Amino acid sequence: MDQMAAALASLGYGSKDLYELPDSPLTFPDGAHYRNEVAGVESLAVLEAVIDESEKRGVPIHRIIATVGGATLLTDDELKAMCRLAAEKNYELIMTPFTSRAWDTGRQYATPEGYVSGMRIRGMDNLYYAVKDIERCVNAGARGFLVTDEGLLTVLNSLREQGYFPKETIFKVSVFAGHGSPAGARLLKNLGANTFNPLADLTLPMLASIRAATDLPLDVYISLVDGMGGFYRFTEAAEIARICAPVYFKFEPGKAEGEIYKTWVDPEYKCFLGREKVRQVQSVMEWVARLDSTIRCSGPAPGDLAIPRP
Repeated sequence: MDQMAAALASLGYGSKDLYELPDSPLTFPDGAHYRNEVAGVESLAVLEAVIDESEKRGVPIHRIIATVGGATLLTDDELKAMCRLAAEKNYELIMTPFTSRAWDTGRQYATPEGYVSGMRIRGMDNLYYAVKDIERCVNAGARGFLVTDEGLLTVLNSLREQGYFPKETIFKVSVFAGHGSPAGARLLKNLGANTFNPLADLTLPMLASIRAATDLPLDVYISLVDGMGGFYRFTEAAEIARICAPVYFKFEPGKAEGEIYKTWVDPEYKCFLGREKVRQVQSVMEWVARLDSTIRCSGPAPGDLAIPRP
């Protein structure tokens, strides 16, 4: 073994991705390998459409990634209504605080080359606004939040530890934090993350190497907007569940995220996309059962979800 491989081994890492694709030794508390996550639910109407389609098709949706354009853009009444409905239906609701994607005055991230700098909070004013938005969401009942910035994550974890946020509050790290390695996964856990979304285009051996390094639930894209690659991993889903458990299958089809997250985009189109995501959930669950009957999905409303408490 060469010196650097030995050094990595002493830190608990391998020196290559796990091409052996071992079974994950972990599951969710209910023994399931995977759950279903629908992203881009920007309003009460879209949440209603997702729930209605889920009930019609008889497929469980466990987690909703909401207000990705920023919970700031909702009125208080709209925010409270979403929390109430998610609580009534026992859905985990992950709110996205603050306005993201350079929709404040900072424009570097929105330029053709500036995007490589990552989606980060700019300045202390904006960090304060993000924390205030989370405070507002917590008061409305939300208990889960999407985080794109490691600095903000450390602050939120400290506030949770000190009792400013309820202890059951969870923080999910977004794909826009840009992590795709075992070292990144461990870092996020150490900073207080409860679950995280690796980069969307990782191979199975890459995902297996991350699972070997952390027990955090992984949130893996099964369908992705065209603007970020536009792929589908339906036939790989059973292998992803076997390798990555506990894993959330993430569904987010569409042309581009910008058209989903802006408040003035046709609400009927957003509701159509919400229903389409649920249809994709059903298709993927059928593929998993077809390819590996040993892989289990959680049923509706498992007890460990971060369900709102309005």
